[in-house]
Amino acid sequence: MSDLERLVAEADIRQLVARYAVALDQRDLETLVALFVPDVRAGQGTRGHAALREGFDSQLRTVGVTVLNVGTHQIDLTGPDDATGHVYCKAEIQDGDRWIHQAIRYDDTYCRVDGDWRFVRRQHLLFYGAEVGVNPLGLPPADWPTNHDGLGTLPHDDPTWQAFHLNDPDEAST
Repeated sequence: MSDLERLVAEADIRQLVARYAVALDQRDLETLVALFVPDVRAGQGTRGHAALREGFDSQLRTVGVTVLNVGTHQIDLTGPDDATGHVYCKAEIQDGDRWIHQAIRYDDTYCRVDGDWRFVRRQHLLFYGAEVGVNPLGLPPADWPTNHDGLGTLPHDDPTWQAFHLNDPDEAST
C-alpha cells in the first residue's frame, strides 16, 4: 500500500470505530449492525445482521444511558483489505440507579467490503467497572449555559433513542 492508501484506510477505520460509539449511544441499531460484515458471527452459532441486531437489542435493554468515549487506537494493516486493532474506551453506563465507569479495550478485526471498512469481530475486554458516587441522571436540568452542571437533553432527544424505547415499558421509569 502507498502511504496515502495507508493513511486513508486508517482514517476510515477510525471513523468506523467512532460510528460504532455514536450508534450504540443513540441506540441506532440499524446503523450499528451495518458496521459489521454481512456474515458476522453473532454468538452461539448464529450469524448475520439480524442475529447481531437481536443480540444488541437484548443487551442494550439491560442498561440505560451509555456514553462511549474512544481514544487510543492502534491499527495494523495486514493487507489492502484486512486489518486488526486495539481500541481503548472509557464508558459511562446507567445501571438502574447506579452510574458506572468502565475502562475497556476492544480487540478488533476489520475488513473492507465493497470499498467500506467493516468489523469482522469486536471483542470487548474490561480493565474495570466501578460505581461512581453520584448518578448524574438524578441531577436537576442543567439549563446550559446558565448552569454548568445538571442533567442535559441527550440521549433522550435523539430520534433513534426515542424509537428504540418507544415500546419499552421500563423506559417510562428512567
